[in-house]
Amino acid sequence: MGLHKVIVITIIISFLSNTESTCLPFSCDTSNPDTIKLQFCNSSLLVDQRVDDLILRLNLDEKISQLGNTAPAIPRLNIPAYEWWSEALHGLSMEGLGVKFNGSIEAATQFPQIILTASTFDEHLWYHIAQAISREARAVYNAGELKGMTFWAPNVNILRDPRWGRAQETAGEDPMMVGKYAVAYVRGLQGDSFEGGKLKDGHLQASACCKHFAAQDLDYWNGHHRFTFDAQVTAQDMADSFQPPFKTCVEEGKATSLMCAYSRLNGVSNCANYDLLTTTARGQWGFHGYIVSDCDAIRVMRDSHGYTAEDAVAASLKAGMDVNCGSFVANYTRLALEKQKLQESDIDRALRNIFSIRMRLGLFNGDPKQLEYGDISPAEICSQEHQDLSLEAAKNGIVLLKNSAKLLPLSKIKTTSLAIIGPKANDSELLLGNYAGIPCKNVSLLQGFQGVVKNIGYHPGCNFVNCTSAAIDEAVDVAKKAQYVVLIMGLDQQVERENWDRVDLGLPGQQEILINAVAEAAVEPVILVLVSGGPIDISFAKNHPKIGGILWIGYPGEGGAAALAQILFGEHNPGGRLPVTWYPKDFIKVPMTDMNMRPNSSTGYPGRTYKFYKGPKVYEFGYGLSYTNYSYNIASVSHDKLYFINQTSSDKRSKHGSHIHNIAVSKFGSEVCNKAKISVKVVVRNKGKIGGKHPVLLFVRHSKVKDDEVPRKQLIGFKSVHLGAREKSKIKFIVSPCEHFSRANKHGISVIDEGKYYLVVGDKKYPVTVSI
Repeated sequence: MGLHKVIVITIIISFLSNTESTCLPFSCDTSNPDTIKLQFCNSSLLVDQRVDDLILRLNLDEKISQLGNTAPAIPRLNIPAYEWWSEALHGLSMEGLGVKFNGSIEAATQFPQIILTASTFDEHLWYHIAQAISREARAVYNAGELKGMTFWAPNVNILRDPRWGRAQETAGEDPMMVGKYAVAYVRGLQGDSFEGGKLKDGHLQASACCKHFAAQDLDYWNGHHRFTFDAQVTAQDMADSFQPPFKTCVEEGKATSLMCAYSRLNGVSNCANYDLLTTTARGQWGFHGYIVSDCDAIRVMRDSHGYTAEDAVAASLKAGMDVNCGSFVANYTRLALEKQKLQESDIDRALRNIFSIRMRLGLFNGDPKQLEYGDISPAEICSQEHQDLSLEAAKNGIVLLKNSAKLLPLSKIKTTSLAIIGPKANDSELLLGNYAGIPCKNVSLLQGFQGVVKNIGYHPGCNFVNCTSAAIDEAVDVAKKAQYVVLIMGLDQQVERENWDRVDLGLPGQQEILINAVAEAAVEPVILVLVSGGPIDISFAKNHPKIGGILWIGYPGEGGAAALAQILFGEHNPGGRLPVTWYPKDFIKVPMTDMNMRPNSSTGYPGRTYKFYKGPKVYEFGYGLSYTNYSYNIASVSHDKLYFINQTSSDKRSKHGSHIHNIAVSKFGSEVCNKAKISVKVVVRNKGKIGGKHPVLLFVRHSKVKDDEVPRKQLIGFKSVHLGAREKSKIKFIVSPCEHFSRANKHGISVIDEGKYYLVVGDKKYPVTVSI
């Protein structure tokens, strides 16, 4: 999100009124005759009418005071203080100023970090997790220990570069998938139904914020910092890579907040980008909500982007930003007004967005405990239902990368001894990732095995996760004494985190040396467990005959220890699939500052993500093994020939001597696009003796994949299905060629190319011809 330490300069504003009202957690107390008669307290009126009335009653100092994340009380109107900054990326977090876990509520359910949850490819699971987080948040609020119901999550930036320190926070590299995650999370958090459109009178259970808008995916790499970085992004890449998750989040998820990023986009500060915040988000996408700056981003504009203080304030407010995380805007707004850089009407515009959200949260309708969501009690926090959900997410997200000679699952009965080796194998905090809160329970991976196998040896192997020093001989001795060895290796928050990108893609320090030594000495092939957000080049382990099993567990949350133990000993069949390409170490030759998604054959630039990357891979996007085998059959396709008639002129382009005609999707109306939709039925069969949950991924691939402009393939649908042993199921996908067969041209216009496409699921493909 933003700076962990925000400098807050308190503005003391004197109000001649009853100061006792500052203690109220809500406005419009029905027992107070002085305020209940105010028009903005009349809940039967439209929110816009109420907000306009409230703003008319504020003086200039009061208006300015509301522009920061910590909004002070307005006692004369019985408006309490409000804290906008709370975090809930994968559970209520200690980050931000909203909740501190230092009262009667000391913990909240901590779900897996997002990159692992994404690997379930299960939208319904994502939705239920967000629902649980939201209800726990309301419970804390109802208990009087949460200062606001606005949460700055989810992170919907795509994982463009594997070195990004915040890879763990993302739903992966595919824009469509990240958008689907955003919709599920936002609907769950805000109290919507999974299908959408079910909010009663627009009332919000909580407010979700899609961040960081836009194209921010570099924190600190090789001297380049997110504060100063100027992302040079083509119109083409903006249209089909960087903007789609935000567009989907707004249009389908109905998110009530966006966060503008620190960095610049093609020379313009994101928080001062009128075209981005107002023309695109509000105008084209129909965004209704508040826009918040990343923390101290407006100060960063002054310090690093060449603005004066008053110009930074004026530019951001005029561009469409409403709330400044920090105090910079509140401190310099009056100066901007005095220098006529800003008008009071610009402040009023921001206040309309700000107070409309507080009203939709029910904070101006009297005591929220007496209203909708008021019956959510602290009993829901850390409930068994939420604990089970966290465990389910971890089990279904963990990805099995290697299982030579069916080493896994191990037998509980036949396993007599186990050696656990890893520098943080006995550290439960490792499992949480960043933006975490206090978990309901603390169980390390080592402790998770202690209830399964009686004879367990343990050695950290390395001094720290960065493994600058390894006790190889001691670790080998422990390994030799055990029947099986589990190596807990990978990364942690000292290696990858906010404000810190990686500089290489291998395991840190001497981890690889330690793994090889232990594997060679062990009695049986060892099991390697990787903890990380971003991908790691483990080619050595992939090809090592004495490394029999490899699992990637992300940062699996408080249920991670139980999830891993259940998978290793066969109580659960792993089904997670990688939501990101795992690149080889040589990928670090590509500058992280190069924002281009597509490859360039003339320069050797390989491109990024599975959609465009042309180089070698350690593991493919969507890769994941199971303890059983699945087969696919494309049972039926409603039609395999599409005719798009161009009434005007076609856009022709040439590449390597070939001509591909294409047509802008905007040339078609909704009727044409609806008629072109294709119904695809896929039969998936579990061929083995073990039941399991399995994500089915449907891709489309153009026959002209050698052209750098055309995606090599593109995910167009995914569904998770549970199949018992020998069971089969028929899954239906609706393919919309106007959406799924299109790509952006160099002008950022969505076009459909003529030619042959293939619908691809597993090793099966089905041709569809497009004629223009």
